[in-house]
Amino acid sequence: MLSQSPDDGAGGTWQEILGMARLAEAGGADSIWLSDHFFHRPQSGGQTGYHEAWTLLGALAVATERVEIGTLVLATSFRSPGLLAKMTATADDVAGGRLILGLGCGWHEPEYRAFGYPFDHRVGRFEEALEIVVRLLREGSVTFEGRWYELDDAIVLPPPAHRTPILVAAGRPRMMRATARFADQWQTAWFGRPDANYRTELDAFRSACDAEGRDPDTVELTVGINVGGDDPDDPRVALDPSAIADALGEWAELGVGHVQAGVYPTIPASFETALEGIRRFRG
Repeated sequence: MLSQSPDDGAGGTWQEILGMARLAEAGGADSIWLSDHFFHRPQSGGQTGYHEAWTLLGALAVATERVEIGTLVLATSFRSPGLLAKMTATADDVAGGRLILGLGCGWHEPEYRAFGYPFDHRVGRFEEALEIVVRLLREGSVTFEGRWYELDDAIVLPPPAHRTPILVAAGRPRMMRATARFADQWQTAWFGRPDANYRTELDAFRSACDAEGRDPDTVELTVGINVGGDDPDDPRVALDPSAIADALGEWAELGVGHVQAGVYPTIPASFETALEGIRRFRG
């Protein structure tokens, strides 16, 4: 995960983001990831701002060569699904097929209130948006009449040059079923090492796949983990190469194919430690 916030003092200017992305690529990471927020405004007071995800994604697509670039995750509430499909096709062409389109229904209500987005029926709106985005990217044209969206012979031209993987972050039954219907990858977060909570979620996702008639083995498992930091409310992996390598091995044994690491603090020295852990795992 790349920092996008100059406010937190952890590498959130564009030049710092670019440097961290290139450090990750040179150090052996498979992917770099961006979140999608206007700001974070906790009830305890204060606020943190973030650079916009899609603008950064386009810049990073040109500034890197090998790493996949993922969104963890875009809130479908912030962009119309037709526009999002067009943006995806263009950005993945710029990236040479390295984009992973991660989608979710959003969660931070102050952002919605501040910018005038509806916060009601977020999952219902998400289900329709997800179907539209997937169908436009896979089929090219869509006519759709739903409760929240209507499209009349909408089309993506030029057609997508690549089959962009669709990732959905989901932790509850209805979102999991939407994932099973349409997505290539399922993401859940945040964890340290595998625990009972993760295994419960994994069982629930497999049940959602069964309910949708989807073979769960056709959906790639991805998981977000916290590395470093000292938040007592979140599980963590120690910022130590051996601990990181061991944790990655445990996730791999459970069939997880892709791990997104939030590394704290988000500074070059922490990234170097995490990258050494990746190299030890692979070795």
